[in-house]
Amino acid sequence: MQIKKQLSELVKRAIQNAQASGALPAFDVGDVFVERPQKKEWGDYASALPLKLAREIKRAPLQIAQIIAAHFPTDAAVARVQAAPPGFVNIILSDAWLAQQVEIILAAGARFGTLVPARREKIQVEYVSINTTGPMHVGSGRNGAIGDTLANILIAAGHDVQREFYINDNGSQVHHFGASLFARYAHARGKDEPFPEDGYQGAYVAEMGKQFAAEYGEKFLRMPRAQAVREIGRAGIEIVVTALRATLEKMNVRFDNWFSERALFESGLFDQVFQSLKDKGLIYDQDDATWFAATKLGLEKDAVIIRSPNVIAEPDERPTYLAGDIAYVWNKLAVRAFDRAIYVWGADHHGDVPRVLAAAKALGLDVARITILIYQFVNLKRGGEMVRMSKRTGEFITLDELIDDVGADAVRFMLVSQSLNSAIDFDLEIAKQQSDVNPVYYVQYAHARSAGILKHAAELGASPQEGDVKLLTHAAELELIREMLRYPEIVELAATNLEPHHLAHYAIELAGTFHSFYKQCRVLSSDPADAALTRARLKLILAAKQVLANALGLIGVRAPETM
Repeated sequence: MQIKKQLSELVKRAIQNAQASGALPAFDVGDVFVERPQKKEWGDYASALPLKLAREIKRAPLQIAQIIAAHFPTDAAVARVQAAPPGFVNIILSDAWLAQQVEIILAAGARFGTLVPARREKIQVEYVSINTTGPMHVGSGRNGAIGDTLANILIAAGHDVQREFYINDNGSQVHHFGASLFARYAHARGKDEPFPEDGYQGAYVAEMGKQFAAEYGEKFLRMPRAQAVREIGRAGIEIVVTALRATLEKMNVRFDNWFSERALFESGLFDQVFQSLKDKGLIYDQDDATWFAATKLGLEKDAVIIRSPNVIAEPDERPTYLAGDIAYVWNKLAVRAFDRAIYVWGADHHGDVPRVLAAAKALGLDVARITILIYQFVNLKRGGEMVRMSKRTGEFITLDELIDDVGADAVRFMLVSQSLNSAIDFDLEIAKQQSDVNPVYYVQYAHARSAGILKHAAELGASPQEGDVKLLTHAAELELIREMLRYPEIVELAATNLEPHHLAHYAIELAGTFHSFYKQCRVLSSDPADAALTRARLKLILAAKQVLANALGLIGVRAPETM
């Protein structure tokens, strides 16, 4: 059991003891929580429950705190309990118990920090899911870092998680991409083909056009133009998806399933959902387009779900993003029966959230099972100056270029290190520094330093295996153990709130506590009198190395043995 939960239960038992003795009146205790206080002198954990109970039982908060402290059960984890104004119960952990936790951490190994949930849920996390019409930009990289780290955290929290990429391979963007690619292909074959006004201008489209011209010859030119645009567009999307997969794998972002938007329409699922909404009076035709009557569900505006044939002639290219999104949420919750569906979307999709939730509710789905996380964008900087264009291509900087420039670990760690609500200023110079200014280097160096100490100790014949943790009494040693014990709490916090940045912050704090311990406590000594303490400290370092590796593993970056 986590120490936080263990202490919460002890506070509850203290209240029950006080009630049994008549020191407190009878009342339903309910849930009890302890938190880490802001100042260390207030103890390791504290409960503010007396402040809440004061009005209910008509006693002064400080008096209630004193009664709880006086009736606190004896427990090996607790050294003492103190009441503090205006009504806190402060709990100080036992040094001996803290030292013993090193053995617990080592016994758990890679499982340390994993949780057993009250109810194991089948959860889908869908992330990245960008238009498959070109290279990834850095903002989409943040999406991948958030989604994949969150999936790791939810698995550590004991849930059954599927990672999914939703391939946007249907609708108008495919038409525009196909028309652009067909024009570049035709030009490469020496043919005169007008480039669409709203086409994709990137150099990558011209390169793909040349590739198709060399590979397919006149094949697409012999087809009716509409068919050629459709087929070359789909062939181009396959190439882009392969490239996206390779880019994401560089950053250790992976998926269990790649789900095709087109399949929602070809399978007839969209037609089924469309008819259901129509039967509810939520679909109507106007201006040759088909609309979703979102205003009937309390939204400000209705939304087009099938465009007018005057806008796009091909029927299978007329559904909007919203059409696919509505069928997709039905597929997730009604067809595949996930307990929860988590979406990771960029801030530019914020306006789509109410429509998707409204449609889901209209279809009879429980919207409490849907969570749409919105993250802010990434600003690239070099030495404090904004960087907008690639020096090599003159176009936007791709995620591939960023990874090649600063490394996959730096990219992934930096992109998950801030709250989703905050934009990230990603400084390219800081990301390449080998100093404590660079957070990923700082954390990875703590792991590499621990590995180096253990390796050097082994060469000297010193092993952590026989270390006696009872010898760990120095304040810096105990502080490192306290910090390691926070790890399961951080995993739970990140999983409950769906906020992966807590893990990155924790890793930095743990690394800092480790570096501080190493500065204060000499580990390797040539004095035979220090041999026992050396072994004990090596065991502590081995535990710290394990927790650092566990945290870095969930974040999705390497835990290097050397640097």
